[in-house]
Amino acid sequence: MRLRFVTKLMDIENYQNKKESLLVNSLEELFKCLDDLKREKGTLWFGISGSWRKTSQEIEQAVRATVRKIMERGDGIVSGGALNVDWFATDEALKIDSEAKHVKIFLPVAFDLYATHYRRRATQGVITSQQAEILISQLEKLRTVNPEALIENKLNTIVDPKTYFERNTEVVNASDALIGFQVNESEGVGDTVQKALDQNKPVYLEKHKID
Repeated sequence: MRLRFVTKLMDIENYQNKKESLLVNSLEELFKCLDDLKREKGTLWFGISGSWRKTSQEIEQAVRATVRKIMERGDGIVSGGALNVDWFATDEALKIDSEAKHVKIFLPVAFDLYATHYRRRATQGVITSQQAEILISQLEKLRTVNPEALIENKLNTIVDPKTYFERNTEVVNASDALIGFQVNESEGVGDTVQKALDQNKPVYLEKHKID
C-alpha cells in the first residue's frame, strides 16, 4: 500500500513537472519550442482559445497582434467561432488571408443551428442582436470564401456546455500548440488549456482580470 501511495505521488509530481514545462512565458518562446516541428511540417496550426463574455481593447490588440505573427510565419489558426477572442482572431486572419486557406473554425453544431442559437441568446438578453449578427456574418463570409474552413458538427443538435467542450477538443486535436486569452478564470479556456497539456502540446496563456 505504501509503495502504491508513493508511486501515485511521483506520478502526480511528474505530471505537474511536465505541465509546467509545456506552459511557456511568451509567444516568442512558444515559436522557439516548435522550431523542429516547423522544419518537419512546414505549416503549423495554432489553436486560439479565449473568453467570450468580457473583453477589452488590450485583449483585442493582443489577439490581433498574435494572429499577425502567426500568419507572417506562414502558419494557420484554429478557433471555435465564438464572440470576442474567437471573432477578433478570425477577423484579423481574414484580413491577411482573404481565401481563408490558413483558417479552421470548429462549430459545436451545424451552422444553421448555431446561428439560431445566437439569435435566441440575443432575444434572451445574454448578448445583443448586433453581437449575434456580426458573428453570423463572419461565419457566413468564411463559409463563402472557403467552405472547408468552417467545420460543422452535424451530429450534435443542441448548443450547451457539453457540445462547447467537445468543440474545444476538436480545436486542440487540430492544433500543434495553443494560445489562450483567459478572462476571470473562464472555464472554457481552462478546459481547452488542460486538453492541450494532456496532449503534450505547448501552451501560451495570457490571463486577464475584468470587473
